[in-house]
Amino acid sequence: MNSVLPALDKKSVRAAFARAAARYDAAAVLQREIADRLLARLDYMRIAPQRILDLGCGTGYAMDLLRKRYPDSHLIGLDSAMAMTVMARAHTLPRLPFGLGRRLSRCRFVNADAEALPFAKHSFDLVFSNLALQWCDPDTVFRECRRVLRPGGLLLFTTFGPDTLKELRAAWHAVDQDPHVHTFIDMHDLGDALVRAHFADPVMDVEFLTLTYADAPSVLRDLKAIGAHNATAIRNVALTGKARFARFVQAYEAFRNADGRFPASYETVYGHAWTPLTESSHPDDGSAVISLSQLRRGRVNHG
Repeated sequence: MNSVLPALDKKSVRAAFARAAARYDAAAVLQREIADRLLARLDYMRIAPQRILDLGCGTGYAMDLLRKRYPDSHLIGLDSAMAMTVMARAHTLPRLPFGLGRRLSRCRFVNADAEALPFAKHSFDLVFSNLALQWCDPDTVFRECRRVLRPGGLLLFTTFGPDTLKELRAAWHAVDQDPHVHTFIDMHDLGDALVRAHFADPVMDVEFLTLTYADAPSVLRDLKAIGAHNATAIRNVALTGKARFARFVQAYEAFRNADGRFPASYETVYGHAWTPLTESSHPDDGSAVISLSQLRRGRVNHG
């Protein structure tokens, strides 16, 4: 996978999300909707996690809902942008009921790289990650998640697939051949990466969601407000001139719908997988072994 994907500028990713932290919640309508849909999948999982990692916690929206769903669990929210974890701490901790101060210690926040998790082996029962994987190398993140999850632990995540922002990509392509839009990974490649990381029972599925805007510049403003941008190291960092930007806006006109609105499509990828109950549950050839006990515990495809 790494051989075909452009390298990411991780410093740029952190800086963009740090700048967006204060205004993120006002613009992250889609992100909250997808988080709700991902959380709903836990209704079908036979799991009672004692320790949970929210990987890429952002401003803490999912963290707060995970705390309510599992009130006796210890939760850690991790994000690479310190400004995001500051917002997450402010949003999550004040909502704890009065008199339950002891539970403050159950929610912690860490600034770290998802590709180098600062946790010991087998630290968590559940790793939850909403729309963070697209800013990372999936193979590395999956290996780290596999390491920190306990036997029988669950990885549950969302990310975006290659048809995300296809209108934006096509409009820029009409202007020049520079990579203006972030590169997103195919669902099947992510499933293969889970197998390489020795997860069991990987399940992947996809749904398409579309936001609409009054004009093309509003699409870009919304993306900037949530810190989403082209993070590839080979991107052109020069400012876009007025003439080129005008050509981009004109090219986006081709996608105006019958209501006069401008669409922005999102290919939303959902995935989950389990860590084997024993270390011997994965052979060296990369194939996945599903034990009879796992089947009896109800780990089937609910996607």
